[in-house]
Amino acid sequence: MEIKNEINELINNQKCEFDYSIKETAIILAAGHGKRIKSQTSKMLHKILEKPTVERVADACKKGLKNVNSIIVVGIKAIDVIDAISDFPQTIFVYQAEQNGTGHAVQVAMEKIEKEYDGVVYILPGDMGLIDSATISNFKNNFIASSADMMVLTGLFEGNSKDNAYGRIVRVKELDMDGNPSNEDFGKVIEIIEHKDILSLKDDTNYITTFHGKKYCFTKNELIENNEFNSGVYAVDYKHLKKLLSEIKSNNAQGEIYITDLISIFNNNGLTVRAVHPHSQHVLMGFNNKSVLLEMENIARKQTYEQIKDIIEIEAPDDFFIYEDVVNDILELDKKGRPLDIRIGKGVYLGEGVKINYNLTLLKNVYLKGNIHLGENVSIAENAHLSTFKNQTMVIGDNSEVLWGDIIKGNIRIGKNTRIESSVNMTGSDEYPLMIGDNVTIKGTSYLFGSVIDNDLFIEHSILIKKNVDRVVMKNGEVKQIRFFLPPPEGIDSISDL
Repeated sequence: MEIKNEINELINNQKCEFDYSIKETAIILAAGHGKRIKSQTSKMLHKILEKPTVERVADACKKGLKNVNSIIVVGIKAIDVIDAISDFPQTIFVYQAEQNGTGHAVQVAMEKIEKEYDGVVYILPGDMGLIDSATISNFKNNFIASSADMMVLTGLFEGNSKDNAYGRIVRVKELDMDGNPSNEDFGKVIEIIEHKDILSLKDDTNYITTFHGKKYCFTKNELIENNEFNSGVYAVDYKHLKKLLSEIKSNNAQGEIYITDLISIFNNNGLTVRAVHPHSQHVLMGFNNKSVLLEMENIARKQTYEQIKDIIEIEAPDDFFIYEDVVNDILELDKKGRPLDIRIGKGVYLGEGVKINYNLTLLKNVYLKGNIHLGENVSIAENAHLSTFKNQTMVIGDNSEVLWGDIIKGNIRIGKNTRIESSVNMTGSDEYPLMIGDNVTIKGTSYLFGSVIDNDLFIEHSILIKKNVDRVVMKNGEVKQIRFFLPPPEGIDSISDL
């Protein structure tokens, strides 16, 4: 009860409210934990290319529908899910305390729409992490063009039919049992039959179903060989959903309320249900275990590679990471017509917040994450690690180099034509940013924190903590070098000889 109260309080503190002027609403089902994933982390927070699957689904809806209310149904690990995506735009959370099926989850979500609403509701599983905005947009357009009251996004199973454990989409045939044409009913969805129910049919007995007063016959083998399956994605006219949702019953072996039962309810009420499948089948993938999640990650990486493979150089197509916003930046720069000359080595990680630039070289296992703004002609060598916290910014000027194994973190400004050689560690905090001028060389086992370094300096084997280092010109015209600077030790009275 205490956890339930905490979740409800967290949801009530969310500032977003349902916008009745927006004509599309996405209900994203993210209440399940996923026992087979065998993880303490919510199934919905498992990531594909560093983004939780539930966030990917919400993002696809936001981009594909342009203007959308998102209602995310949370349950097990609800607090973790809300915390992870609480700042997502126009998003409302609802708590499904007991997981009583997909239909029940939708019922809980619909409670957030308290007034009359003239719109369309889209229902999606939160683990469908490869679904994209183009699929959502096409689904919307097909639904509008069909004039149907409900539409199901279906998949086409590409393997052996004996391995297809999905529920089959049963459509109206061209002719009924008596040889009469189905006319305008042809292709409409009659129902979804679960795989286990098909297997339970006797081999010598046909399955007969009635639609609009006509009987249609299917053999058991015909149903098994049917490769069109239910993806769990639906588009429904709100007024019909609101009216008929309560008619779904839990008279099944699991005692749960399933959204699939809505199809027969719609048909019985003289409403039209149609189905359409996407151009690419992989967008419908969901996961229940780690191996499928890894497969989805690999597909997403291949998609990224295909987008940019002829724009930049990627040494290892199966071993790199570029955050999707960075990919978009690459595509936008390419539109300007100037060659990017960006080279990405094996194992490179280009994370959220990084701003790339022309003639960028990132060698093997370079790690960049955070608000890192790179100038032109920047080179970063093997195993260098650069990162910032969200409120920090790192700037690396034009024609600068960061060499092997350097660790550079936080609020830092590195000027133009500057060279940070191997084994250097540098940090800048919020209170004490690190400012490095132009034409500076830092080398050796040096550590710099929160200091201001003038132009044209050479620093070697030095520890500079909150120091101001000026450019001093000697009588011979050379700039004085900074070498072997060490601050006085602290805690020396705690140290003695054995």
